[in-house]
Amino acid sequence: MRRDCTTNEKETEGRLRDWLLNARRVVVAGVGSSLRKDDFVGVKIVRGLRNKVSSSVYLIECETVPESFIEPIIEFKPTHVLIIDAALLGLKTGAFNLMEPEQMVGPIVSTHFLPLQIFCDYLAKTTGAKIALLAIQPKDTSLEEGLTAEVRKTAKHLTEVLSKFLP
Repeated sequence: MRRDCTTNEKETEGRLRDWLLNARRVVVAGVGSSLRKDDFVGVKIVRGLRNKVSSSVYLIECETVPESFIEPIIEFKPTHVLIIDAALLGLKTGAFNLMEPEQMVGPIVSTHFLPLQIFCDYLAKTTGAKIALLAIQPKDTSLEEGLTAEVRKTAKHLTEVLSKFLP
């Protein structure tokens, strides 16, 4: 099943490629709950990257508690930390955007209790790494398992994109 990207998504892919350009050690942290449909997209992408990236990429399935992985992230000594999560962006289902921590204010609404901005700010201060959020617009975050068709296509597409861009 082919997924056609909008101009904004192609632009976001270019920004993601540029953001990762000089990356030496990258943490990719998937955030989300398997019990809340599209909320699981971040973890799904991390799972899809297994065996497709080098040992300089640390893949973490954070699920709903990214703060529990602060110590392993710090110990890995990353140059870049990419967090992937569903977020209410006000875009069409499956659309995605790359944001740096200072952009995580205003209309962005994460589906989790702890604001990711706090997590990102702390990681930036303790690791000195570049931090970004790859946010994906969910369609449905109700209590049910499995991604919707649109978000599943986005997850597959972003897994392929990241497997090319990651060191």
